[in-house]
Amino acid sequence: MIHIACTFLVDRSGALLLQLRDDKAPYHPNVWGLPGGAIEDGETAEEAAVRELWEETRLRPEAPLRLFARQELPEEGRVKNYFYGATTATQDDVVLGEGAAMLFIPAPEVLGRPFTPGSAEIIERFLASPECIAISASQVDSPKSDGR
Repeated sequence: MIHIACTFLVDRSGALLLQLRDDKAPYHPNVWGLPGGAIEDGETAEEAAVRELWEETRLRPEAPLRLFARQELPEEGRVKNYFYGATTATQDDVVLGEGAAMLFIPAPEVLGRPFTPGSAEIIERFLASPECIAISASQVDSPKSDGR
């Protein structure tokens, strides 16, 4: 099994950062997913999530990431670890490091697009979760800082 770490990064407006995978992606090209990738030897899942977020976006979370869910996808040979965190970064702060696009998508517009296996189910759960609601509420009240 390949272990994957990915991140729900929520901006001040409550939008979720999504990646449109390009046609060069070895698995599931041209569909949407979250910033993330394989956990490397000697790395925790959280360390991998932070590393992948930085490599793919040049963004860092405002506080330590927290685990939202772990999903086993035996048909894909993967175990996905989903972390979440807040950012005060904006779209202008995102530096595309991988994929065709990396965009903050308003929560009501997230679902209904093609996603990597398993992602749509967990994204839907996250958007309705107390964790996501709490991040969105706290972001509205916090002053902007540099999310990089």
